[in-house]
Amino acid sequence: MFELFKIGFITVTFLDILDIFIVAFISYKVYNIIKGTIASQIFIGMLFVGMLSFIAQAINLKALGWLLKIITDIWVIAFIVLFQPELRRILLLVGKNPFFKFFGKNDEKNIASIITDAAFELSQHQHGALIVITKSTGIKGIMESGTQLSAKLSKGLLRSIFYPRSPLHDGAVIIKNDIIEAARCTLPLSQNTVMDGHPLGMRHRAALGITEVADVLCVVVSEETGSISIAEEGKLLRGLSKEALRLRLSFMLGNPKKGLRSIIEEVSK
Repeated sequence: MFELFKIGFITVTFLDILDIFIVAFISYKVYNIIKGTIASQIFIGMLFVGMLSFIAQAINLKALGWLLKIITDIWVIAFIVLFQPELRRILLLVGKNPFFKFFGKNDEKNIASIITDAAFELSQHQHGALIVITKSTGIKGIMESGTQLSAKLSKGLLRSIFYPRSPLHDGAVIIKNDIIEAARCTLPLSQNTVMDGHPLGMRHRAALGITEVADVLCVVVSEETGSISIAEEGKLLRGLSKEALRLRLSFMLGNPKKGLRSIIEEVSK
């Protein structure tokens, strides 16, 4: 391998530099994840022992290398046993990375089914709801106007949030991928008060308003009539059946660059 330079008797190649960079990057990311916990202190200790072990091997200190190897092996086992929560957190964050999601199963259909089932159960009880689903970009400012949840998406949780006596029912829920990021969020209102000859209530104006300024979908359940609508790109489709809503959500989540009009034309063929 191409030699870059020497430090005394140690030869440094391009692969050595790349190796050090990768290890340093991984160590930095892991430390950021567990920073502020007891595990972070032990992690720093493990890095220190690992560096000593590497130096001992490099200069051929066999006895010290052997001792440090024993300590490292025991420490790694203890780290795994004592800090399972932190390790689970790291693995969850790795799993949520878009690079790994590319190789995983797409959950768009499952998300569409959960939202559809929740919307229709809310509709049957005439519980109003505003469900915003982010697509290509987030809406951090809107999310910060509400209560942060970061909870796994489920039908039961959506129903609980929009139950009329729930302290979180007034406002919108923000969903990204399969996570409910926030509830009780305030949405901007559309200037349109009438669409297709029908007056718009506050929920429908809010649904249109957020889709006019952000790349999102918004499902609306009317508290007065129980009807279900869906908004995208400043357009509103009313009176959806259960299967129609599920189909449209599946299309929209699977084809983020398609507008509402093109999806309707494709479904009606």
